[in-house]
Amino acid sequence: MPNIKGLLQLVWSAVKGQEHDYTTLGIKQSIVLLAIPMILEMVMESLFAIVDIFFVGKLGSNALATVGLTESVLMIIYAVGMGISIAATAMVSRRVGEKKYKEAGSITFQLIVTGVALALLMGGIATYYAGETLMLMGAAPEVITGGVGYARVIFAGNIAIILLFLINGAFRGAGQPHLAMRTLWLANGANIILDPLLIFGIGSVEGLGLEGAAWATTTGRSLGVLYQLYHLFNGRHLLKITGSNLVISLGVIYRILKLSSGGVGQYLIDSASWIFLTRLIAEFGSNALAGYTIAFRVIIFALLPAWGLSSAAATLVGQNLGARKAKRAELAVWLTARYNMIFMGGVTLLFLLFGEHLSDFFADDAEVIKIASKALQVITLGYIFFGLGMVMVQAFNGAGDTKTPAFINILVLWLMEIPLAYTLAIYFDLNSTGVFMAIAFCHSFHALVSWWLFRRGTWKQVKV
Repeated sequence: MPNIKGLLQLVWSAVKGQEHDYTTLGIKQSIVLLAIPMILEMVMESLFAIVDIFFVGKLGSNALATVGLTESVLMIIYAVGMGISIAATAMVSRRVGEKKYKEAGSITFQLIVTGVALALLMGGIATYYAGETLMLMGAAPEVITGGVGYARVIFAGNIAIILLFLINGAFRGAGQPHLAMRTLWLANGANIILDPLLIFGIGSVEGLGLEGAAWATTTGRSLGVLYQLYHLFNGRHLLKITGSNLVISLGVIYRILKLSSGGVGQYLIDSASWIFLTRLIAEFGSNALAGYTIAFRVIIFALLPAWGLSSAAATLVGQNLGARKAKRAELAVWLTARYNMIFMGGVTLLFLLFGEHLSDFFADDAEVIKIASKALQVITLGYIFFGLGMVMVQAFNGAGDTKTPAFINILVLWLMEIPLAYTLAIYFDLNSTGVFMAIAFCHSFHALVSWWLFRRGTWKQVKV
């Protein structure tokens, strides 16, 4: 690695947003240049998650429970957005590696068309049945009464969620992570500013309560999408959409849906698992659900930067496979995995030492704090494995092999995690702690299976 001065210059170059050819640049340099904006992007996403739950926490346990239940269902929408984002990164990075820039722009337009159509369909259904969804998830009557407005606004604004995901995926695939970073800085920065204003009001203007948090989130994300579209259509970047790209191609959309299906599948499987775990936690009362929600947000705060680092592997794999440099792609994955495991080791130590203090910051109820801190201390035991698994999954996705992670998710999250969580929580009477133990064990096992399958190398032959 370069000396300290050289490293700082490299970091500044990454933040400033210079574009490079990642099929010829040094691998370590490439990882830094790609990972820094991706990590900063995810840090802002993490910061929003923490700030949002901090303000919502002031509204009480029912508000926290509403956010937890809504987000567990929203994971399905996230799954679609992430699935299309995987297709965006894989397809755009492969075309950029092949130096087919105009085709990359055409693919990006088809991605947007596909995302908008799916968002309108899902958003309409979810918004109409918001109250019934909360009831199905086990929400108490008072939670439904106070939270249905929040859920409707969040579900109706899902088009911004999906477009944020998929366009940022295209930016990363093109080697422009600085644009993805700035998008989330704008979206979540606006969100953080609007949160207290819309929840609690300002001066003589009365706040909207929990529903204000939903409007803050939707407004911030919508601003982020406008920023993305501006940079796609202004013609100043390597990835751009011009008039010649504005033709709907059913053939390309079919390829997107086919490739996205594995990505959507893996996240739907993951989301369904989380929904089941949330529903299981709800059996132990609103305090347990509130503690789990706080812990989940804090966990996201740690995992999102690690996902940012892992995303560098996806771009490097896609572009280098496009340039027919499979060995270089594999080396980039191993180096990224090493860095990610070191980072997650540091997070593990932090949560083990200060988990209770972190929980105390977001809640006043002693029982909620106890459950949240227990979740952090138990789940963090699998963090180093999480770091390895994230990179392996992103490497598969970057190569366009979205089916392998989906298969692993079915094997581990459905056939192992759900039965194990139920057995430990209910049969062995460990309650929420049993769920936390199942998460730590199964996600660690997930990483080892991913590592073993990656070493087989079949991902190198995938055509995108």
